[in-house]
Amino acid sequence: MARIKLDLPANFSFSTDIPVRIQDVNYGGHVGNDAILSIMHESRLQYLMHLGYVELDHTTNTGLIMADVAITYKGEAFHGDILKVEVTAAEFSAFGFELYYRITTTREDKTIAVAEGKTGMVCFDYNTRKVARLSHEMKASLEK
Repeated sequence: MARIKLDLPANFSFSTDIPVRIQDVNYGGHVGNDAILSIMHESRLQYLMHLGYVELDHTTNTGLIMADVAITYKGEAFHGDILKVEVTAAEFSAFGFELYYRITTTREDKTIAVAEGKTGMVCFDYNTRKVARLSHEMKASLEK
């Protein structure tokens, strides 16, 4: 069976630490696949806030929606681990961009790959319920 392959960028412009919570752990005793997506979401929010943006601007009723997601699982993470999540933007279009994620943890002085991911983000106008253009200002911030 063919597996998804992600080509991550060489450099990531942002990183954050996220602790594994008990609710992130599944019956197998490790972080569940659904929790990885939630961790990516939290990392995306922190990345955007770092750049001065939000996913939904309530004053203009515009924001970002996730059009697609791909995750490859590389290793286990457990309750108590601190996940380092690196995020960067790439592959810009007139209406959106891709966000890439690299998730690792450190145990016994070893860096352990946990997951890699990509989300396709599309600008969206909630007033017209249609996609919107990516602003030049936001693109410039994301490209840094």
